[in-house]
Amino acid sequence: MGKILIIFLTMISFLFSSVEVKELQWPKGETFITFLDKYGIDQKFYFDLEKEDKELCSEINADTWFYLYENENNTLNQVLIPISEEIQIHIYQDENNDYKFQTLPVDYYELSETIALPIKNSVAYDLQEATGDAMLAGQLKSIFKDAVNFRKMQKGDFISINYRIKTLMGRPFGMPVIDAAMVQINGKEYFRFRNLDDDKYYDEKGNGFTKSYFFSIPLTYSRISSHFTTKRYHPVLKRYRAHLGTDFAAPRGRKIFAAADGRVIFVGNKGGYGKTIIIQHSNGYRTLYAHQNRFNPKIKSGLKVKKGDHIGYVGNTGLSSGPHLHLGLYKNGVAVNPLKVIKKPNTKSLEGPKKVAFINSIKQLKNELISETQKENPNLPTKMDRLTYKNDLEI
Repeated sequence: MGKILIIFLTMISFLFSSVEVKELQWPKGETFITFLDKYGIDQKFYFDLEKEDKELCSEINADTWFYLYENENNTLNQVLIPISEEIQIHIYQDENNDYKFQTLPVDYYELSETIALPIKNSVAYDLQEATGDAMLAGQLKSIFKDAVNFRKMQKGDFISINYRIKTLMGRPFGMPVIDAAMVQINGKEYFRFRNLDDDKYYDEKGNGFTKSYFFSIPLTYSRISSHFTTKRYHPVLKRYRAHLGTDFAAPRGRKIFAAADGRVIFVGNKGGYGKTIIIQHSNGYRTLYAHQNRFNPKIKSGLKVKKGDHIGYVGNTGLSSGPHLHLGLYKNGVAVNPLKVIKKPNTKSLEGPKKVAFINSIKQLKNELISETQKENPNLPTKMDRLTYKNDLEI
């Protein structure tokens, strides 16, 4: 599939000398069905999709930036809608002017750099001003939580970060990932390094600081009927498939419980997911419980729940092929495999060979963080500049 978005734009450029590729945000309250209605596309287009594709249409989030091209009569020609950091929905007209649906990998660019910033105002202000990314400061504060008082930072203190951020069409795409960071306050240095083996943060001595948030499987199930996958090429169908959750087959009416402590932020119908509950948890996690038969009447939006609280019942609502619970798990808005998080061990510090390997692996990163703060002219961060509303693409 390669450079899907570039191919899409190049094809339009070839067919038309003057085009308008619109970069838009998905409106709040818009569903995939209402989007089709807006362009006069029969709802049969949606209902004829496969079950997993219908579920993916329910993953479209408000304010997601998507790319759209209209025909001269304002009908839809093509649209690309990212639904995760890995995959996007592509709707297009074929040579017979029939609409087709496919899922394609997102062709993003990943920027990786080490930066150092002297603090002039505050960590949040200075980082956002330098990088254009409001989320990077939040990530930094999160990994130093309870260890560093950022309010005590004064002019002349330093932060140094090695991080990665995906970009799409010149815009930050998804959440930044900090691989290493140093905060220097009044000459004292504090370090955090991400361990690739368990995705947790440790200091330069292997002491752990990432809090473990324990999730439990929220029901008694008979089998897993569909596993999580973000981007898999199907060799027979010759197309990309995705399933952003885990399906637990169980009899209709079986109780569903909260997977962890949190606050209910959604109770209602959600497109192909049918009757759905969404719970916001600590540390950026969110769980989604779809296809329910009915809810526990006590469950309301805004209610705080504890792990194990009864929230609903297994069903077959929405577009589902049988009674089951679709469990979605999201970290900072990005879909992750629920089973990997549920089974993740609680690691407070590294020991033995793992500790030795970790300390050896971070030596170069540690030196990079320190050397950046000592440079007379540290590396300037790459500032993300967004595209304007339409056709800045010069195609």
